[in-house]
Order: sequence, then structure tokens, then C-alpha cells
Amino acid sequence: MMKPKALLFVIGTTFFASGVFAGPLDINSATAVNLADNIQGVGPKLAQAIVDYREENGPFLSVEALMDVKGVGPTILEENLDILLIHDLVGDKESVEATN
Repeated sequence: MMKPKALLFVIGTTFFASGVFAGPLDINSATAVNLADNIQGVGPKLAQAIVDYREENGPFLSVEALMDVKGVGPTILEENLDILLIHDLVGDKESVEATN
């Protein structure tokens, strides 16, 4: 039988490695590597497509606008709503989270 401390360590590192504890991610400033590492369902190619879209069209005005990028659909958005955000574009320093 595994000792309680060892069991907690195994459980904790498993959640950490799977991204369950991922922090907020600003989609207007994140690099392609940050996007691929933190958004479930987004690999390197789609992450680069998000950055390219942002560079060509300007900053995202809402988290939901990610779906304008080919390959990002409602499932990816729904699975990641808890970590995705944009900084207020008006200059306010508070972060704006997605609203449903």
C-alpha cells in the first residue's frame, strides 16, 4: 500500500502534468508555444494559426472570437473557457474573462 504522502505526490504531479492547474492565458499576448502548451486541443500548428490571425486582424475583442480562427471550434473554446482571457483593450488593467 502506498503511503499517504506518496499518494498525494503522485496525484498532484499527475494533475499538474495534465494541465489541470493551468493559469489564466491572455490570448492577445500569448506566444504560439504558450497557446499550444496551455490550451487543450491546440497543437503547434493551430497555435501558430491563432498568432497569425491575431497579427493579421488585430487583437481578439473577446475570447469567443477565437472561433474565427479556422480549426478552433466550440469544443476547444468550451474546454478552455476557465483559463482564457483578454486584457481590457481600453487600457484598464483588469482582465476580462469570457462571458457566456
